[in-house]
Amino acid sequence: MPKEIPELPKHFFTEIDQLSFEEISFKVAKTLLGDSIEENALQEIIKDTLSFPAPVKKIEENIFVLELFHGPSMAFKDFGARFMSRLMHYYLEKEKKEIEILVATSGDTGGAVALGFYKVPGIKVTILYPKGKVSPLQEKQLTTLGHNITALEVDGTFDDCQALVKAAFLDEELNKAKNLSSANSINIARLIPQMFYYFNAYAQLKKNNDDVKAVFSVPSGNFGNLTAGLLARRMGLPVAHFVASTNVNDTVPKYLKTGKYRSKTSTQTLSNAMDVGNPSNFERMKDLFDGNHEKMKKEISGYSFSDQETENTIREVEQDSGYILCPHTAIAYKGLKTYLSENNDRELTGIFLSSAHPCKFPNVYDKKLWSKVELPSHTAELMKREKQAISMSKDFDDFKTWLLNN
Repeated sequence: MPKEIPELPKHFFTEIDQLSFEEISFKVAKTLLGDSIEENALQEIIKDTLSFPAPVKKIEENIFVLELFHGPSMAFKDFGARFMSRLMHYYLEKEKKEIEILVATSGDTGGAVALGFYKVPGIKVTILYPKGKVSPLQEKQLTTLGHNITALEVDGTFDDCQALVKAAFLDEELNKAKNLSSANSINIARLIPQMFYYFNAYAQLKKNNDDVKAVFSVPSGNFGNLTAGLLARRMGLPVAHFVASTNVNDTVPKYLKTGKYRSKTSTQTLSNAMDVGNPSNFERMKDLFDGNHEKMKKEISGYSFSDQETENTIREVEQDSGYILCPHTAIAYKGLKTYLSENNDRELTGIFLSSAHPCKFPNVYDKKLWSKVELPSHTAELMKREKQAISMSKDFDDFKTWLLNN
C-alpha cells in the first residue's frame, strides 16, 4: 500500500470533462507517484499504455457500460500489465538490473501480462495457470508467445497457482538466487493504471451530467479492480457507492453481510477469471477501512450470482438492447441492477465494468448468440498457433526446483 494517498485538487474535477484520457491519467499518476519518476518518462509510459480507448456506452436509462476490452489481450488487465511492464523497464534500465516476474492467472491476467511484457528487455516472465480451467483463447494468449514468456500448466486451481507464487516470494533460497517480482494485482503497479479508467469514466459522464452520482459495479475475483476504484475515491473521485459483484466464489460478499471473513477453495464457473476463494486484495481493502467492517459496508455492497443467473442475464440483455456481455460483465450488470433496485434513487448513475471481450468465452453462448459475437481479426490467427506449456504439479518443492534450474 502507498504510505499515504494524496487527494487531487477540487478544480481538477471541475475541469475533468475537458481533459483527454492521457491528461487525466498523467495528473492522477503524478499526484500519487510524486518525484519518484521524471515527468517526461511518466508521460511516455502513460502514452504507450493508453494506446486504446476505454469508452462508456449507454445500455439503458441511467445504466452505462465501461468497456475495458479494447487492448491487445481484450481484457481490462491490459491497462495494468502495459503500465507495469514499462514502469519496471524504466527502473531496471536505470539500475542496470534484470528481473524475473512470477504471475498466477485464472484466465485474463496471463494473456495481458504475456502481451504486456513480451520482448521487454531485462524481464523474464513465468505464468502459472490452472490446467483445464481457462478458455481456449485465454490459453493461446499466454502459451504461444515464447521468447521471454514461459507458461506453466499447473495441475490444480488458481488458488494453488497463487499459493505457489506467494510461497516463492517468501523462500529465502529462491530470493538469494533470483531477483523476483510479481505481476499479479498483489503488485501495486498493477492497481495505479486501473485507477485511470474510473476517473476517465466519470469525465465522460460529466459531459452530459454535471452532477454525476456514480455507482460502479465491479466484476470481482482477486479484487484488484475494485481496490483500484477505492484508491481513486480516496484521491477525491466522487463515487456514491461501489458494488462488488462475484460468482459463487463469494468470500467478500459474505464478509460484507456477516462481518466474518472465511476463505474457501475456489469453485470453477463460467466466469473463470473470477474463480478466487481467497482474494489477495482483501488485505488492501481492510487497510483502507482500518479493518472496520461497518465502514466498508457503507461504501461497498456485495452480491454473488450462479452460472444460471449469469447465462440468463446474458440472454436478457442481448434481447433487450442487442448488447452481448461476457460472463464476468454479466455479473457486474446483475450486481448493479440488484443494488439499484434495492436503493430506489433516480439520481444515481450506474456504471458496470466490462472486463473482457465476449469472444474469449465461446463455450458460454449458444450457437445463435455466438453467431452475433464479432470476432476481432487477430483471434483466428492466434488460435492456429502452437501451445507451449510446461506441466507442473501444485507441490512447491517441484516449482522451486524448476525455478532454480531455469
